[in-house]
Amino acid sequence: MCFRKRNGYRPPDHFNAKIYTGPVPADRESPMTRSEPSPSRAQHPSPTQKPNTCCFCWCCCCSCSWSEDDKREQRKAQETRLEPFPCEPCPKPTIEDIKQWAQSFDKLMKNPAGRNKFREFLRTEYSEENMLFWLACEDLKNEINKSAIEEKTRLIYEDYISILSPKEVSLDSRVREVINRRLQDPTPHIFEDAQLQIYTLMHRDSYPRFLNSSVYRSLVQGGSRSSSES
Repeated sequence: MCFRKRNGYRPPDHFNAKIYTGPVPADRESPMTRSEPSPSRAQHPSPTQKPNTCCFCWCCCCSCSWSEDDKREQRKAQETRLEPFPCEPCPKPTIEDIKQWAQSFDKLMKNPAGRNKFREFLRTEYSEENMLFWLACEDLKNEINKSAIEEKTRLIYEDYISILSPKEVSLDSRVREVINRRLQDPTPHIFEDAQLQIYTLMHRDSYPRFLNSSVYRSLVQGGSRSSSES
């Protein structure tokens, strides 16, 4: 600049114009000057603000639109299906009946009062679903109507076979594969292998503990008192 001044150089007038430092109108603002909020400065929802309830899930957000009444009705219907068998009506067992239950698991399971007491014990061990599944299979075996067979098969599968069920029984992969193959054309004996496996499980695992439980001991003591009083 000093060299230019000494040689008589004069800059154009527009270089000396006063520079405007005020706000830039929105319609004239350059895209380069528009600042985008950085991720660190992004607004976070307040603790009281409810997040968006919609989400991408297997149902494509359909389940998000269910009302609470619908959900309650679904849970109520599910609970009704999971325990379809009330305690079997039967006469009070005699002391002879009670003692026979200790002789073999078959005698216990063939006696309605024995099944009720064994089921009461299984409930304390949170394994009542084994007896419920066995009873459901027995009920299915007596069904002859095709549509009823298909409906009961579906309910049994959903309640005790499906891995999504809270009452799923313990079955090996071989038995599950057999059931899955037979689902297309179910028969009253579709769960026969599974029923036998659960029967064996109760026999080996739960039955010995039942005989040593307070449930069975109280039955023996009560039956002995009744027989002595009579």
